[in-house]
Amino acid sequence: MLPVLRAIADGQHHRLVDVRTVLADQLGLTDEDRALKIPSGSPVFDSRVHWAVTYMAQAGLIRRPRRAVVQLTVRGQEVLTENPVAVDNALLSRYPEFLDFKMRARDRQPALPGSNATLLAQSSEKTTPREQAAHAVEESNAAIAAELLDRVRSREPTFLEQLVLRLLTAMGYGGRAGAAEHLGRVGDQGLDGVIRQDALGLDRVYVQAKRYGADQSVGRPDIQAFVGALHGAQADRGIFITTGRFTAEALEYAQRVPARLVLIDGAQLTELMVLHNVGVQVEQTFILKRVDEDFFESV
Repeated sequence: MLPVLRAIADGQHHRLVDVRTVLADQLGLTDEDRALKIPSGSPVFDSRVHWAVTYMAQAGLIRRPRRAVVQLTVRGQEVLTENPVAVDNALLSRYPEFLDFKMRARDRQPALPGSNATLLAQSSEKTTPREQAAHAVEESNAAIAAELLDRVRSREPTFLEQLVLRLLTAMGYGGRAGAAEHLGRVGDQGLDGVIRQDALGLDRVYVQAKRYGADQSVGRPDIQAFVGALHGAQADRGIFITTGRFTAEALEYAQRVPARLVLIDGAQLTELMVLHNVGVQVEQTFILKRVDEDFFESV
């Protein structure tokens, strides 16, 4: 990770392909080294650079302003100023964002005693290969979800409005062509979309989407306004989605109102996108095998 950080130390935008070339030269890699592949077929070197960027982006040392482009952040510059011997998980664990990322990937794993940082160090020693494989998938998905959230936040509000309708359709809402309609325009009364669950439109779910930054939260007044818009549309079901977060007051209010409300924050939004293959592609499938006991019993 440290060589990657040093390669972009000037704070300018750098294409990843150029970063890889610079690093290969600095590290003295031969063509044979760069051609070495992991079992999936991807070059080992490219994979290492990719994950170095992913980890440091989660820790806030690097930002990805656009596709395949990276840039050093103020936090990354501060780390370089410290002149560390290495940049590793132990160093990145000082940042809450990195710990949150690692723990999201472990939400479905058995809990281990100790602090978050200790957990990161102990996990590979206390899990089976099968569990490690499952965790690797979860960690990869968590990294993809985090990158998706950055991408969505960088786009215009209309993109988010159309995205959530596509996601809800992929999740099975509507269940037919034309069930989802985008309403995000002047005079929409704060309702960005609607999904008609039945052919006659008697069962409707309205949607509102707010593109917020990581440090922004949707409060109770926004949810109250959404409930009012639902009432005006003679509807009692709504989904409020934000790329930010919800305040505790907003969550509590949503549980108490007569209307049936579902609140989805940025982390949940991108987790659902990964789960339902919206904005992502299947890159590789791994097959885990075991001994066929019936084979040996039948011989």
